[in-house]
Amino acid sequence: MPERRPTDRPLTVAVVGATGLVGRTMIQLLAEREFPVGELRPLASRSAGREVELDGRRFAVAEATPEAFEGVDIALFSAGADISKVLAPEAAARGVLVIDNSSQWRMGPDIPLVVPEVNPEDAAEHEGIIANPNCSTMQLVPVLMALRDSVGLERVVVDTYQSVSGTGVDAVDELEGQIRAHANGERPEARVYPHPIAFNALPEIDVFMDDGYTKEEWKVIHESRKILHLPELRVSCTAVRVPVFYAHSEAVHVETRESITPARARELFGQVPGVVVQDDPGSHLYPLATSAQGSDEVYVGRVRRDRSIADGRGLAFWVVSDNLRKGAATNAIQIAELVRRNGWIQKRSERGMDVAKAS
Repeated sequence: MPERRPTDRPLTVAVVGATGLVGRTMIQLLAEREFPVGELRPLASRSAGREVELDGRRFAVAEATPEAFEGVDIALFSAGADISKVLAPEAAARGVLVIDNSSQWRMGPDIPLVVPEVNPEDAAEHEGIIANPNCSTMQLVPVLMALRDSVGLERVVVDTYQSVSGTGVDAVDELEGQIRAHANGERPEARVYPHPIAFNALPEIDVFMDDGYTKEEWKVIHESRKILHLPELRVSCTAVRVPVFYAHSEAVHVETRESITPARARELFGQVPGVVVQDDPGSHLYPLATSAQGSDEVYVGRVRRDRSIADGRGLAFWVVSDNLRKGAATNAIQIAELVRRNGWIQKRSERGMDVAKAS
């Protein structure tokens, strides 16, 4: 029977997709948050041979293969669903805890989908893979949790305004190029998106589904229900790509079960770890994408009554967060910190075997 892994020693951490925007941010955050990395194993499918740096140490990027996970404790995946589908089970079969940032495993019935401020206990139930939610879901559920636990939730309508970095470095480069083209009086070229994104807004993120929603909108709806443990919650979403480099913004309208004042909502939001209330319209204080960039917090403001809902059961507010950090990399590192702190790196079934063995 497998031994319980000690969690007080430096760990071997693999980062799959180590040279991408999120992968590089994960490595940066491992250093910033002083995660105990004994060995960093950066992996990629197309960037083998390059180097990355952690705490002044340089590590060569290796090819992401099943054998590359031998001896790894935790693997942070940010290389897309296709790679996660193939390699995450291979890593888990080798005793590695996979924290996956792709959409591949999020809705699996036996895969925990975790935001540590909201449902940390779900991480204990893993069998080798824990899923990181979609970036738009990630910043939404902490504030929804505050309302769920106080006055209950009936319905949520969220419109997202998502930065191009959510697509990747090619989209960031494309926006920069289109801005330069506009300034030079040239025609902007669109390769990453179906239309130019500079000075535009595209109500299309991911693929369209048969019901007219996009896959991105589907993710927000179903992931929110799973994380909040509210499978019947009524949620609608419209996801829009906007010409912003970093940080996503959301306009949220909520119908609660019981009445609640905006002042009480601000108080509840401010009590959630990692949530910062910025709400003083008279001073033009509200969350901004440019201010949220580089931060690990979720910012909420413009909290007011939704007067289309009777009996004081409606709220409207604005939520902003850095999609590369809290929306992806920070949450993954927080999950790693959570499982290490609680001794959950091992699979639940193996922990059970260890308990049985000890008794």
